[in-house]
Amino acid sequence: MISAGDFRNGVTFEEDGKVLQVVEFQHVKPGKGAAFVRTKTKNVITGAVTETSYNPSAKFPTAYIERREMQYCYNDGGLYYFMDMETYEQIPINEKDLGDSFKFVKENEMVKVLSYKGNVFGIEAPNFVVLEVTETEPGFKGNTATNTLKPAKLETGAEIRVPLFINEGDKIRIDTRTGEYMERA
Repeated sequence: MISAGDFRNGVTFEEDGKVLQVVEFQHVKPGKGAAFVRTKTKNVITGAVTETSYNPSAKFPTAYIERREMQYCYNDGGLYYFMDMETYEQIPINEKDLGDSFKFVKENEMVKVLSYKGNVFGIEAPNFVVLEVTETEPGFKGNTATNTLKPAKLETGAEIRVPLFINEGDKIRIDTRTGEYMERA
């Protein structure tokens, strides 16, 4: 059990059958009345974010989310297959459960598969990946002074915005959490 007064960023707990993760928290002590904890929580299954206030003495059961390192193997229709490297067991995950960061994952890349009580609800891609640009307009010399961006298609099929000096065939580093170009690789 965890009390609302012990909430910290990243803590996961159960409330009304939902698994919630604390995104932001603030202990508030108004001049008048009782203290409370104002939180922004994210439902780890659906991704919905809500703001709620709790009494600091309120208690909730702690939710343990299992993160297993697995290798992305292939996709077949709407199912994507991941293999546990210790047991060589393959598990299929529905396309809708993968999340936004999956568009930066290549085949044979390691990811963390997230599950709660045996039910897989998502994946965690590596924070940074290196991908090749497969399609973009040609760059021009001297276009490095401004922060102007152009669209580019990557080898996984994802589209992002890159600086003008990036050309087809260049390998670039991408932050999968934001989907932004970081640097040339």
